[in-house]
Amino acid sequence: MRPPSPSIPEREFLFTALKQSLRLDGRSPLEMRTPSLIFGPEFGWVECSLGKTRVIASVDGKMVKPPPERPFEGIITIQSEISPMASSEYEVGRTSDEEVTLTRILDKILRRSDVVDKESLCILAGQRVWQLRLTIHCLADAGNLLDCACLAGIVALKHFRRPEVEVIGDEVTVHAATERAPLPLSLHHTPFCLTFALFPESTSSTSSTSTPVIITILDPSLLEYRLATGFLHVAMNAQRELCVVQKAGGVPLALDQLLPLIKDVAVTKVRELDAFVESRMKDDWEGRRKLVEVS
Repeated sequence: MRPPSPSIPEREFLFTALKQSLRLDGRSPLEMRTPSLIFGPEFGWVECSLGKTRVIASVDGKMVKPPPERPFEGIITIQSEISPMASSEYEVGRTSDEEVTLTRILDKILRRSDVVDKESLCILAGQRVWQLRLTIHCLADAGNLLDCACLAGIVALKHFRRPEVEVIGDEVTVHAATERAPLPLSLHHTPFCLTFALFPESTSSTSSTSTPVIITILDPSLLEYRLATGFLHVAMNAQRELCVVQKAGGVPLALDQLLPLIKDVAVTKVRELDAFVESRMKDDWEGRRKLVEVS
């Protein structure tokens, strides 16, 4: 059974706090929860946490025959799973609306924006290419699964290594990791997703002639996510290139309200996330190098 909806006192208390620029977990309105990354023993496996929201992302690859219409490009697929482990709101064997939305937006951000150079995945034109599968497992839903899943997905792609392949004529040889070092993927860019939850300042109807005042918060918690009237999803890379801008819900958002969220908040937060990911990737690489030297 689905959990009960937030009670009226919870709703009123949250709205009262937001009007005073206060949040129940002590954050400021445009402050993110601190992310964390844990890398697995295999390349392409990462556990990402955003507060108590936890997601595991893994990448695996295999050689397949490409479709006739794209003989020079590899194939990338994205799958997501939100099990009852994440929340009692989700049921076994039943795809929820949240899971469908999550998969669609991740597909826009990580596949349609050409994160991976698909031509670099070609082994033998028209005969063999790499097929990469990114799998997202949601372990705990404490709000804002999308941003956590996107962060885990892009880090898993950056962390993944594929075997080196040698082609002589029509003969393809796949070298084991003990023979030749695996190769990283060729990435065009690394986008990150930021979710803003939108709340009208007043729950009563506003005049159609004036722009309503919108309370905007970044990285909503579970209660904030359930009570939000609308959402703004912004995907951007560290080079300030917009990949996806998607608004959901019925809250009107004027241009002068939208642009500061992108130009000021999103640009800064994405750069911070990019620096954080590069730092954690470097630490993981140094740890693996030392482990090899000791062994």
